[in-house]
This record gives sequence, structure tokens and C-alpha cells, in this order.
Amino acid sequence: MKKRHEVLFNQLESYRNYILSVLKSITDEEAEIIPRGFNNNIRWNLGHIYLDQILWIQALTKEKNDVSEQMNTWFGFGTSPTDFNSETPSFKELKTLLKKQPAQIKETFGDRLEDEYPPTEMGMHTIEQVLIRTIFHEGMHLQAILDIKKCINSSKESANITV
Repeated sequence: MKKRHEVLFNQLESYRNYILSVLKSITDEEAEIIPRGFNNNIRWNLGHIYLDQILWIQALTKEKNDVSEQMNTWFGFGTSPTDFNSETPSFKELKTLLKKQPAQIKETFGDRLEDEYPPTEMGMHTIEQVLIRTIFHEGMHLQAILDIKKCINSSKESANITV
């Protein structure tokens, strides 16, 4: 594996581990809260991060997988937690999926990062380029998670203030 590919997978795993470390201080109940001004909750953001990498790789390679269709119902663009049902992965299940995903991507696509495909609408034509895009996207949703967490903590602090 080329050095830059090792760096790319190290970044993917490192950023993912950072998200997982942030989640350690969030309860199942907090993961379901949609603060005022937000469209989604932490659980939705996790599913969306997971799905985004699958969909972009799938869009490029045209290789279908069973995960994307069902997950797209709950976590795709334009969905919300109101689309959840009893089959939607739990907060705990999503954390497990997210933890495993970087290694799964490396195992499945690690030797194909530079293979050329017809370009996506964003002009990406390699899996390497797709992963760079999805890491950026993951960072945007990390910020959303941090903002939601901050709102939740502010609400808790406000509720504990006595006058």
C-alpha cells in the first residue's frame, strides 16, 4: 500500500475514533434529542455518517450492497428521526457500525483506491477521492454532533440553576 493510502486510512480511523470518543459522554436518551434549531439528533447524524461513505463508494463503483437501501430510508439526505421505526439501528448499534466501517472499507477497497471509474457528479473518479470527500463530510457532522451536545448540556445547566 502506498504511503499516502496508509495516511488516508490512518486519518479515516483517527477521525472516526474521535467521533466515537465524543459519543462516550452521550446517553441513549440524549442521542434522541432534537434541540430547537436543529433538524436531526445525534443518532441520525451517526447513521448519516455511516451511510454517506457507503453511498458515495456505491455511486462510484456501481457495486450494490444490501445495507444502503434500508439505511437510506432512515439516514439518507432529507430524512429525519421521524422516519425511524423499530428496525432503525439503535445508538449503540450505530456506534458499533461506525467503529467497524474504516477497517471494512480498507479490507474491501484498500487495493483499489486508485482504480478509475466514470466520474461522479462531483468529478471524483477514484475511491481515494471519494474517501477524502467523505472524511470532510464526516467532520461537518461531527460539528453538528458537538453543537447538539452543547445545546443538551446548556439545557441541563439551565434546568439546574436556582434563583
